[in-house]
Amino acid sequence: MLLNKTLTKVSFSVLAAVAVTAFGLSTPAQATKTIELTAIDGYPTKASWVNRFQKFYIPNIDKALAKTGNYKIKWNQAWGGQIVKPKHVLEGLQKGLGDIGVVTTVFHPDKVPMQGIAYNTPFVSTNGALISKTVDAMANRFPEMKGAWKKYNQHYLTNLVVLDTYNMFTRKKISKPSDLKGLKIAGAGANLKWLKGLGAVGVGGSLVGYYNKLKTGVVDGAIVWVEAAAGKFKLVQVAPYMLDARMGAVNSKAITVNSKTWAKLPAEVQKVLQDEGIKYRVHMAEFAMKKAAKMKKVFVKKKGAIVAVSEEERKSWANGMPSVGKQWAASLDKKGLPGTAALKYYMDAMRAAKQPILRHWDR
Repeated sequence: MLLNKTLTKVSFSVLAAVAVTAFGLSTPAQATKTIELTAIDGYPTKASWVNRFQKFYIPNIDKALAKTGNYKIKWNQAWGGQIVKPKHVLEGLQKGLGDIGVVTTVFHPDKVPMQGIAYNTPFVSTNGALISKTVDAMANRFPEMKGAWKKYNQHYLTNLVVLDTYNMFTRKKISKPSDLKGLKIAGAGANLKWLKGLGAVGVGGSLVGYYNKLKTGVVDGAIVWVEAAAGKFKLVQVAPYMLDARMGAVNSKAITVNSKTWAKLPAEVQKVLQDEGIKYRVHMAEFAMKKAAKMKKVFVKKKGAIVAVSEEERKSWANGMPSVGKQWAASLDKKGLPGTAALKYYMDAMRAAKQPILRHWDR
């Protein structure tokens, strides 16, 4: 009898343990929540920054989120005008046509004017990593920079420098900057002011339209960078002459998120988008520099000709311009923005980094 009672107790204990184990196995672990995000830019995937968004930024975000397993993003990628054209990404994100995107800030000097700092300080630096880092530091130092994005229903993550330096590419050979007099030159808008003092005529536009304008003779040249000329945009075919003036790198892009989308995102996801955005910023600047070194050789292989501009000619070009830096700063000051303070902050950072400054735009 005693043995039977003992066996009964043991059997009950075993059954209870099995039941608990079975219950535990049948109770699912916390499920990974899937968040849908639409990424947009009007430029196609052949644009380096879109390519790196796809192949660097998105994979890094996915890997970072996978570490906890709490969230997963289902990406809808809409590039090359699927949702918006190059000049309308800001408006697209504002209206919620996309959740996150690459805004080409040079197209919006009226809406996000402080983002244009590098376009108003040419011949200062070709160090894209330094410029993009300094612009982000400015955004943290001057709340008006991020505040401008909030007006358009967007949360600012970071900025991008996607080129090593602007140079001049023309249909016909020119040997010096003064040869640009009378020529029609395409540019993004803000960089057309660099032509003042040379007698050239600026024609606004975007990179995707330059090929046809050059081919048909609508313009005689374009202010672009060597990777765009020798790479997939094929400008070398219609503008095979490069005037290597090293006008400087610029922060021409910004990564922003629709404000309503941002507010709905869990804190963990917000942090990953921000942290990986900074890594993307650094990567993009380094990628642009490495790519440029290779594409110079490709440009020559594709029958392009490079004409070096002497330091004397570069200084003459820079000093022959109007005081674009101070003019830009003064225009912001009149709007109640810290233009003069921002300009000094930026130039101080360039001086501290011992950049090869040809003109001190705040002096």
